[in-house]
Amino acid sequence: MGTRIVPTDKINLKLLTTSDKTAEFLFLPSDTAADVARYVYENWPESWSDEKHVERYEVLRLIYQGRFLHGNVTLGALRLQGKTTVMHLVPRENLPDPVAQDQKRKHKTTSESVTDQNDSTTTNRAGTLADGTTTSTCCDSCACCIC
Repeated sequence: MGTRIVPTDKINLKLLTTSDKTAEFLFLPSDTAADVARYVYENWPESWSDEKHVERYEVLRLIYQGRFLHGNVTLGALRLQGKTTVMHLVPRENLPDPVAQDQKRKHKTTSESVTDQNDSTTTNRAGTLADGTTTSTCCDSCACCIC
């Protein structure tokens, strides 16, 4: 797959499944996470034919920067216009409790803080969302894990 030119009024989502298969879709900033799930469900890529196909679109969940997106979150609110963004697409009946997610994240950030012996600075594996909140990950290569 080559580099796709994304119109400034669209959002190109590269969706990654749990078995590392990908597909790209164009959406509008006004589309919600639920709209994305419905569209993908109704237009299931042929290359994903061996993926577990869920019984209804409401089970499909998007993960962006380590957080599950609720169905009413618009892509425009994430400030993704005009570029390609990778999100994980996973089947999950219920979303985790946001309070529990934040507590796990705080614990992880605290436990993964590393002090450099030479200059006494503290760093951790964290990212910043558009709303200013931070996320933690278990590795440096992706932000899909909520440990």
